[in-house]
Amino acid sequence: MSWYQKKISLKSRSRGAYLITEEIINALPELKDYKVGVLHLFLQHTSAGLSLNENWDSDVRQDLNLALNELVPDDVKGTHYAHSSAGEGPDDMPGHIKSTLVGTDLTIPISNGRLATGTWQGIYLLEFRDYQHTRNVVATINGQK
Repeated sequence: MSWYQKKISLKSRSRGAYLITEEIINALPELKDYKVGVLHLFLQHTSAGLSLNENWDSDVRQDLNLALNELVPDDVKGTHYAHSSAGEGPDDMPGHIKSTLVGTDLTIPISNGRLATGTWQGIYLLEFRDYQHTRNVVATINGQK
């Protein structure tokens, strides 16, 4: 078994759901060297998330963003979250909640040098803050070359 690890800086984005499959694959040419294994992606942030979801229809990204914003609004019945008083803004605590619900990591199988995702699956960065942030992902590959 062989291990490989790399930190990937994703391009800066503001609130929304972004398909980042190609960005991840392009940053990891080492994938092609693995016959079988797993890719683990870990997002080093607490107000964004990673998800594996439908990659064909861009409406899915818009709908995910809408649903998460309705599920966890920036304020609750006119009162703000206590954490927002720390000066980080009204979207910070809701971002932490969404990150907890969605998660910050994914594990994807590797088969014959490629990610073994389903036909319509893609890797999403879900950004929960309005202000543009650069997010870092630690990619770890474990497998047989």
